[in-house]
Amino acid sequence: MAGFNLAELLIEFVNVGGKGGGLSNGVLLRHTQFLDLAGSSVTSCLITSLGFAIFWWKEAVVYEIYPASFKDSNDDGVGDIQGIIRKLDYLRDLGVDVISLCPHYQSPQVDMGYDISDYNRIHEPYGTLEDVQTLIDETHARGMRIFFDLVINHSSNLHKFFQESRSSKDNPKRDWYFWRPAKYDADGYPHPPNNWRSHFTVPAWTWDQNTEEYYLHIYAPEMPDFNWENEECRQAIYETAVIFWLERGIDGFRIDTVNKYSKDVSFPDAEIRYPGEETQPASSYYRNGPRIHEFLGELRRHFDRYDAISVGELSSFPRVEAEVIKFISARARQLNMVFNLDIAKFGQERGKRKGLQPFVIVDLKREMSRWQDFVSGTDAWITIFLENHDNIRSISRFGADVSLEDRILGGKLLAMILTAMTGTLFLYQGQEIGMTNSPRSWPAEEYRDVKSVNKWIQAQERCKESQECLDIALEDIWEHTRDHARLPMQWDDGENAGFSSAGVTPWIRVNDDWKETNVGKQIKDPNSLLEFWKKLLRLRKDYKDLFIYGHYELLEADNADLFVFMKEAHGKRSLTVINMSADKKRWKGPPSSFGPNYKLLLQNTANADESVLSAWEGRLYLSSS
Repeated sequence: MAGFNLAELLIEFVNVGGKGGGLSNGVLLRHTQFLDLAGSSVTSCLITSLGFAIFWWKEAVVYEIYPASFKDSNDDGVGDIQGIIRKLDYLRDLGVDVISLCPHYQSPQVDMGYDISDYNRIHEPYGTLEDVQTLIDETHARGMRIFFDLVINHSSNLHKFFQESRSSKDNPKRDWYFWRPAKYDADGYPHPPNNWRSHFTVPAWTWDQNTEEYYLHIYAPEMPDFNWENEECRQAIYETAVIFWLERGIDGFRIDTVNKYSKDVSFPDAEIRYPGEETQPASSYYRNGPRIHEFLGELRRHFDRYDAISVGELSSFPRVEAEVIKFISARARQLNMVFNLDIAKFGQERGKRKGLQPFVIVDLKREMSRWQDFVSGTDAWITIFLENHDNIRSISRFGADVSLEDRILGGKLLAMILTAMTGTLFLYQGQEIGMTNSPRSWPAEEYRDVKSVNKWIQAQERCKESQECLDIALEDIWEHTRDHARLPMQWDDGENAGFSSAGVTPWIRVNDDWKETNVGKQIKDPNSLLEFWKKLLRLRKDYKDLFIYGHYELLEADNADLFVFMKEAHGKRSLTVINMSADKKRWKGPPSSFGPNYKLLLQNTANADESVLSAWEGRLYLSSS
């Protein structure tokens, strides 16, 4: 432990501190060897003796809120900031430590706020700057913290920076975005600078008639990419999108598309994967570029000035651990943690034929275990989650949404997996009550997601009068639409599920099951999923050395239906046993390595037969040697 000075650390703790009384991130990063002890008896003793949670963000429960769909306070059909404020006590009582807010900034809403036209103003249906400041203050008043979404790979095409950039080729901000001339073929016809395909539309370049050049957008045409190579552009981003909000007291950021700032600016053509098509997938050229870690290090210096925490959306998650560690090693001083988006893909993979391929529990176990093992022995930290605003609901993904009983059992089962694992725990709104996907029967007109809308437009052009073709296209949209996660929060069994008052038309349709799945029906019901989540989150805090920091071991790795894992810390062990199927399964009981002195701490069914696991049954055991 050369270089670690405990006395100096304690002095800095007293003299510097940090938000909530903890050590500042900068202090901890100057003692990187100390970080290696996270979860050890030394760290636990130090935390206990000082009476402060040095690593508060590691132990936090973070709850993601989609503003448009959380709570409508003024009956215009759109969720808003005042609606969130009204539900802060609910979130505190649930056991939430941090709320993480999806974009609330001024935006034309091409991509539901991820196309920002002004970082320092608020989307008018959501409220005002004063409302947001009240939200920050009221969150802190309840002992919670607040993260904002940081979207700085691109802006809206209505942002003043882009309006100046496109005004003329010699504008000082011209180089703040990527502009390139057309590429002409042998017959003199103009084409985009390369064959890159965007995520939302094709191609990734749009022609600007005013200056007769193309601009780059790896998402929608209304979302042009910033040129991070330009230092003046970067500094303007930091001032408007980062420092402005840190000065107002927020505690950190969830950072959108964090590994796409650095691109291959030679803009080569992508390899031909789809012969005969003009555009090709090109993500290898616009993510993890040559200057990405330089840019993130520069961004981190601003975060450290305010003790702000960062969690990055790392798209196309690297399969090589050495590549991941570059982003989240404490020594690297870039991000505190990232999301492994591969975990969110399970249950959404396409098969060789039409439709989703069957969910494979063995694959899920291996990926989640890889992520648990990854953090062991490193100075890095991880997230644990199953849902967010971009993916279909977890209960539906894993096939536990056939009946209301299955939903409750399946939701409890998934909660048991998450709360017993190492990492900062992220929940998404409605996950705690078991919200599921919308019905397959909904027509295309119900969808609002820009990706889904574009797919339907393309399908209508492609299918012409073929109803079979249209039916297949609609099924494909239903399987992947982000709207599943964006339906209004279900608060009660009244009209509009309590999201808006009766007689109001919400911006997007309420799910058909609101009368049987809502907060009002579940709150204070000891058998409900909501109350089960509350109990689990309390246990996670009570046994944090074990569940959050304990050593992980996967058992029965090749079992096709059971997910069994053990955690160990300071002579105590936990055993989580999960039957992720709709059928009964024989089980031999806790292994001898678990220890003879064990007790059943929690169960999601009333099954008393220890040798049989009923459908969607989960058990949590504790043992001490």
